Amino acid sequence: MSVKDRKWWRNGVVYQIYPRSFCDSNGDGIGDIPGIISKLDYLKELGVDIIWLSPVYASPNCDNGYDISDYRAIHPDFGTMDDMEMLIREAKIRDIRIIMDLVVNHTSDEHQWFKKAVEGDHKYKNYYIFKEGKNGKLPNNWGSFFGSDCWEKVPGEDNLYYLHLFDKKQPDLNWHNPAVYDEVCNILRFWLDKGIAGFRCDVINVLYKNSLEDGKKKIALTGLEYYHSTEGNHDILRRLREDVLSKYDCFTVGETVLVDTKMAMDLCGSDRKELDMVFGFEHMECDQIGIKWFKTKYRPKRLIKALDRWQHDMEWNANYFENHDQPRSVSRFGNDDEYHDISCKMLAGLLLSLRGTPYIYEGQEIGMTNGDFKDLSEMQDVESHTVDGTMKSLHFPDRLRDKLLKLTTRDNARTPMQWSGDVGAGFTKGTPWLKINANHAYINVEKQLKDDDSVLAFYKKMIAFRKDSETLQWGEYERLKSPENVYAFRRYTDDKNTVVICNMTAKKQPVWVQAVKTRENSELVLKFSNYLSDEDKASSDLFSFRPFEFCVFEEE
Repeated sequence: MSVKDRKWWRNGVVYQIYPRSFCDSNGDGIGDIPGIISKLDYLKELGVDIIWLSPVYASPNCDNGYDISDYRAIHPDFGTMDDMEMLIREAKIRDIRIIMDLVVNHTSDEHQWFKKAVEGDHKYKNYYIFKEGKNGKLPNNWGSFFGSDCWEKVPGEDNLYYLHLFDKKQPDLNWHNPAVYDEVCNILRFWLDKGIAGFRCDVINVLYKNSLEDGKKKIALTGLEYYHSTEGNHDILRRLREDVLSKYDCFTVGETVLVDTKMAMDLCGSDRKELDMVFGFEHMECDQIGIKWFKTKYRPKRLIKALDRWQHDMEWNANYFENHDQPRSVSRFGNDDEYHDISCKMLAGLLLSLRGTPYIYEGQEIGMTNGDFKDLSEMQDVESHTVDGTMKSLHFPDRLRDKLLKLTTRDNARTPMQWSGDVGAGFTKGTPWLKINANHAYINVEKQLKDDDSVLAFYKKMIAFRKDSETLQWGEYERLKSPENVYAFRRYTDDKNTVVICNMTAKKQPVWVQAVKTRENSELVLKFSNYLSDEDKASSDLFSFRPFEFCVFEEE
């Protein structure tokens, strides 16, 4: 990679904070901005360069902040604008930059724009998508991302509906209206002028609806063809880049729905001048059939195949295994029982060795697992409650619904951060907004800080190793031959080869040394591993990889 392409955000380590669950400073059971400030030194010591802050805007919290009622105000649960400005300043002192969520496909139905629209204000009515029903039915047959239809009747109207691709309290904005574009430009400038370094752009490739015709009937997301990655959407992203983002030292990463690598490159290829990176979801779909609620057995080879495709096809990746919408990675791709620590470390090593910018989600660095919810009554996630209702209407058996919810609810990633083994997990002195996992008694930051062989210690060492490695930061990528459940690849520059091998299973796996060498008479020298002992690497012909073993070799 040429020096001019080595942007600061490309070699930075990003840490996502879900503010509601990170650290509560005032004992109300809800994480807040002063709590985040109190943990900045912890993040600096971990090796974090960039914080991605999930929404802290004013919101009725129907969808935990992704339903924004005021883009220029801080929700009182999280603090004040003064607190936010202090967070930006204190982070900067520690050479940590902050990016914020940009949620502009929809607003809350409690936003002043929408309130004025339903009151009949013509200006603001054109900010949203309203349509009359037809023949006593909904305006069209589209389905929402939350599993229901996507039209809600306007209060006080007999036959007028508004579009919501997500929850009914999240009305979609009308991006055909130039005034909406201008409003968003001003929102971007407002926060960039305060010193933030960019945006994670929520569902950013479904903004522009080409048509409101009936869609081709599908099991889910009927109507997708009329709003998914449309040319109008690409035009919006190019204009936002040219008119606003290019004037600041910032970057954007897009949450892009249902894209393959070609579609992703259309959104973030350097020649496109739209987004800087996108989150791919193909690797997140390796344990499901179609939509995420239809689970199938996890097979490592499917994960490896997806990761390899995105590494090979993309200019630059946004690499992640967890976020606020996904189950915990150790419970999904590792082993959260017998091999908890070692599989957490393997996933950490893999994440930090792939080509691209690594994103770590809060609690991932200590190996937090899925929540231990008894049933739906302990879950807050609006999507889970909506999907449960849909499954009921389709006559899913109670036991199956319960199993699918526990595996897939977004609350798996939203349980409070486990800072200590005390009551409240060091997260709060009050009653937590969401149930704390009982395993905080032994999976917590306080305990792991005292253990040089902990998951947390491994993350620190691996981040430092990556930052000291030219190949892991900037090198090219090539997959190497290996057994189907072993992921082997090399990262290389003109004069250096680094070989990474991951056993993705709980069984021993043999790897022939010659298969992963790139030069006939070279030697592979072990530089980093998630096992303390390298005794199984004694053979010059065959490496025996232990359960979930991760190794980095340099070829000399």
